[in-house]
Amino acid sequence: MRFQGRVVMVTGAAGALGRMVAATFEREGASLVLLDASAEGLRAAFGEAGGTRLPVAADLTDDAAVRRAVDAALARFGRIDVLCNIAGAFRMGPPVHETPAELWRFMMDVNAGTVLSTARAVVPTMLAAGSGRIVNVSAAASREGKAGMAAYCASKDAVTRLTESMAAELRDRGINVNCVLPSIIDTPQNRKDMPDADFARWVAPAALAEVIAFLASDAARAVHGAAIPVVGLS
Repeated sequence: MRFQGRVVMVTGAAGALGRMVAATFEREGASLVLLDASAEGLRAAFGEAGGTRLPVAADLTDDAAVRRAVDAALARFGRIDVLCNIAGAFRMGPPVHETPAELWRFMMDVNAGTVLSTARAVVPTMLAAGSGRIVNVSAAASREGKAGMAAYCASKDAVTRLTESMAAELRDRGINVNCVLPSIIDTPQNRKDMPDADFARWVAPAALAEVIAFLASDAARAVHGAAIPVVGLS
């Protein structure tokens, strides 16, 4: 019960990885603030608010919506000890010279922009408490550019760089900031999109959730600014 008495905020909570991360923390005693753009998805995954769960539908690219979600969490639980930025998206694209502005903005907003939005809303509460853990989900693809993936790779690299900068800024204030770099995650959507792939080589959501929980735990109290590859068998 590593997280007994602690409050964990999970973004992208209704997705396959978000649900697994939430379940992992809940199993270890945490109270949960569950953010997702889809109220219907949250209800399907977690039911109505109650007990140690607070589902909140919020557009994570909207600072005001994120602020309202954080205010609701503080009103309910009084604190946020851990922030897990799971929300994100993947899109293939054309060559760099043909990349439309709309695709670039979308990738940057949903992957890097959501990290900024939650940081603006949550970090001040952690600073006031003198402690906190933040775990961001970047991607193995952030380590080098790939053909047809420029906007995605760049946006996830931005997540890694934001993680490192936040860690440097906050480590002396009692807040640990780290990220994970998963390769392809074994989700129903990825199986649908890539039906001929070898799923056994992908990263199981449960395995990735365990790494995220470790980074949020006291065992990782000396870890700051790490970008940990989680690549399954690939």
